[in-house]
Amino acid sequence: DVQLQASGGGLVHTGGSLRLSCAVSGSTLDDYNIGWFRQAPGKGREGVAAIGSGGTVKYYSPSVKGRFTISRDSAKNTVFLQMNSLKPDDTAVYYCAADSNLANLRKGVGAEGTYEYEYWGQGTQVTVSS
Repeated sequence: DVQLQASGGGLVHTGGSLRLSCAVSGSTLDDYNIGWFRQAPGKGREGVAAIGSGGTVKYYSPSVKGRFTISRDSAKNTVFLQMNSLKPDDTAVYYCAADSNLANLRKGVGAEGTYEYEYWGQGTQVTVSS
């Protein structure tokens, strides 16, 4: 059974950085495209970034482009989200999702909504104080 384990969240000040990790178990990372999503209190789930299974195709929400970087390490079976220049508006629970269809993940990037993907991680809290 495929499982995603998100970690790396925490409390930082405005302008700080965090690196989130999404560790995949039960399957080879290269079998899946991975997306990072976030959900703030009272808001829908928003896709912030996605990366294709080959590691070269990447998508970013306009709200994070230039500040966040998504990457993957096949040897570690892990996808990372490097978050720099963090703002209070970035405060949310961050989730990773895996799907074999990149186009499906792409639809969620930059848009709030309800998304059905093959697998979801459990979420990690990111809090940015002003």
